[in-house]
Amino acid sequence: MTQTAMQAGEFRAAGTDLSERRRSGVSTGPLIDIAAEPDMIGMHWAADGSLRLGAFSTIAAIAADQRIAAAYPGIAASAQGLATPQIRHLATLGGNLAQRSRCWYFRNPHIACLKKGGSDCPARSGNHLYHVAFDLGPCVAPHPSTMAAALLAYDGTIATDRRSALTVGDLLGDGSNGAADNALQPGEMIKSVELPPPLQGERALYRRAISRTHAEWPLVEVCARAVVKDGTFQFVRLAAGGIAPVPLRLAAVEAALQGKTASEATIANAAEQAVVGAKPLPMTAYKLDLLKGVVKDALERLAA
Repeated sequence: MTQTAMQAGEFRAAGTDLSERRRSGVSTGPLIDIAAEPDMIGMHWAADGSLRLGAFSTIAAIAADQRIAAAYPGIAASAQGLATPQIRHLATLGGNLAQRSRCWYFRNPHIACLKKGGSDCPARSGNHLYHVAFDLGPCVAPHPSTMAAALLAYDGTIATDRRSALTVGDLLGDGSNGAADNALQPGEMIKSVELPPPLQGERALYRRAISRTHAEWPLVEVCARAVVKDGTFQFVRLAAGGIAPVPLRLAAVEAALQGKTASEATIANAAEQAVVGAKPLPMTAYKLDLLKGVVKDALERLAA
């Protein structure tokens, strides 16, 4: 559940990502098996309606929990749309947040990219068809964590065995450090995630665009929340994944909707704002149209 130096040892919980890296030869160092402490297991509801999720909670458990679906439907839907049933059954929340890059250059044991001590990002000048449309740093691989985007939409915070109340930005950075998948210190372990109480009357959902129907990392994904009252957007929050080295808040879309009528024209205009700040690579400009389409679909469903 942490990004330790490979030669110093890596933590192993369920090992859904780690096992694949070991099989391919990308990770070859010693392993540190971790046992879940009581505060790292299960779901703990507070009197104010907030929720603390242990880092050992499986994605399947989060997806299937009816109380989470009622209070945090975007979290439940994001978990339900992640990977395959087999992976969701084993994969943990902490592991999903701390997983390593899915870039095919990183996953090739014979290529030394930035994340493996190399001097450059081979995807930038090579095949980057599934990579970022918001070029924020030297590495152009999108962050693979669906749950990180969902937590960003919900203002979730992360606690480790050394620090508490880390934001998603604190955990994953801003994309400017191409050598790291996260900002965890060597040996630091994610222990739990805290979600603030849901807003009264809020709606939320998860939408994505993928290249195949099943078992595929999304090209673009969006977790969206809204409070629509008297036909007006009283609150809007959107976070997107698959488009940048870290999940991104779509602040321009939120600003275009806040206090506005939940009409077709307003939503269409707001969806166009989803690509503000985009810097696509030669092969990733198609993701901008996908992003606008996914945002428009999500907002229309929330306003319906």
